Parts: sequence; structure tokens; C-alpha cells
Amino acid sequence: MTVTPAEQRYREATDRIEKKNYDKAIVILESLMFSTRATELEDDVLNAPADSYFKTKEYILAADTYRRLLQQTPDSPHARNAQFQLARSYEKLSPFHELDQEYTVKAISEFTTYLDQYPSDDSEEAASDADMYKKLMEVDPSNASYRQKYEAAMAVLSSESPARYSSQAIPVLREKLAHNRFSIARQYVRLKKYQAAEIYYDVVINQYADTKWIEPAWVGKIDTEIKRANWFEARQSIETFQQLFPGKEKLVEDAAKKVLSHYSNSRDPKSKE
Repeated sequence: MTVTPAEQRYREATDRIEKKNYDKAIVILESLMFSTRATELEDDVLNAPADSYFKTKEYILAADTYRRLLQQTPDSPHARNAQFQLARSYEKLSPFHELDQEYTVKAISEFTTYLDQYPSDDSEEAASDADMYKKLMEVDPSNASYRQKYEAAMAVLSSESPARYSSQAIPVLREKLAHNRFSIARQYVRLKKYQAAEIYYDVVINQYADTKWIEPAWVGKIDTEIKRANWFEARQSIETFQQLFPGKEKLVEDAAKKVLSHYSNSRDPKSKE
């Protein structure tokens, strides 16, 4: 069959990728992106540079290209890998907890999307693919495509599956987000902006109850309520804390004494003289 110029250039790019010459491969692939629109090569020409960007740690470019692939060719065989790698790109861009967490939020969203779209365990599909392509290779040993897909399926089986990876990544990223919100609350406390601090403690309590920051967030919330002289709210929060964390009463013992002292003084006529 006649090989088109675009196909020839694509082969040149993949040859360079196999030799780990990613920069030169990317230059070729970027030149093909426009000319291969609405052709059978379109998704391949998008997937190859996205993978190359990821391997060279150009995670912003990788994310942009994976997203472009998903938008332009949603039915591509590369779509599943692109969705997973999009999430991983944002995960790689997720910074230390004290910095802006835009990419952390995006990583959680994309990992969640992956699990929603591909709920079946990747290893089950990989095992089926490995068995099928092994049989096809026995019939046609010279078929490079069969061998490549067989090796890809075996790679999934020999490593952690994307579904399992995604399920494990989300709680870790949520811990980072909760830590970020808790740190902001603490910063406001140091600035004596207690109302703003309480808002962020409430964010942790309401949105990240599954993290380890839920307990200190309640303690912080109670402290800010006392500092703001919101005694009724502080008493309610202490009672809620004691119900949620039985055996941890000592953490709010001093706060409970302050609240009790306030109500005792308010009832004592001598305290008003």
C-alpha cells in the first residue's frame, strides 16, 4: 500500500520516540497536528507527543495535549490512557500544601472522571487482551501490532493498574487539600482574623471529613468561637466534638472549662457588680 507523506513523517517520529529522542519527535508531530485532522492518524499524532511531554516532565504541555485528544477524538482507543495520563499530569503539577492547589483540584477531578468512565478493573481487561493477542501472535508471529499490544497488556498486569492507582491517589490529594485549608485557617488565627479562620475550619469540617485534619479543625473552630465570644456556638461545637470523637475529650477540656466559667459568671450576680 502507498504510504502518505503524513504517515511517513509519523513513522519517523515514532522511531525517534523509540530511541528516546523526544524533542525531535515532538517537532515532527506538532507539524502534523493540523494536516492530520479528521484522519485516521489524528489521535495517534496527538497521543504520541502527549506521552513524550509526560516523559520529559513537561506536564502542562502533556495535560493540554491529552485534553485536546479527548476533545477531538473521544472515541479513540487512546482515550482511556489519555484520561488517566491527564489526571497524572495534574497530579505531578500538584505543589506543596501551602501553595495554590489549582492542580490538586484538577487531578482529583480527572482521576474521578477516569473511575466514573472506566469502572471495571484494568487488570481484568488486560488479562483478556494478553490472552487474545498471545493467540493472534501464534497465528501471525510477524505482526508487530499484535506483539506491541500483547506487551502493553502484560505491562498493565505486571504493574499497578490505573484504576487502583486512581483510587489510591484521590485520598492522598484530598489530604493535601484539607491540609491547605487548615493551614490557611491557622494563618488567619495568627493574624487574629478569627471569623475568616472559622470559615476555613468549617471548609475542612464540611468538605474533608474523611481526612486526618477533621479533628484539629474542630478544635480550631471551637477556639475561634471562644475568641469571638460566641459562647453558645462554642458549647454546641464542644458537644458535637465529644460525640464525634469519644475518648478525645481532653483536647477540648480547657475550652469546655472556659465555656462553663462564662455561663457560671453570667449567672452569678456578684460578677455583674
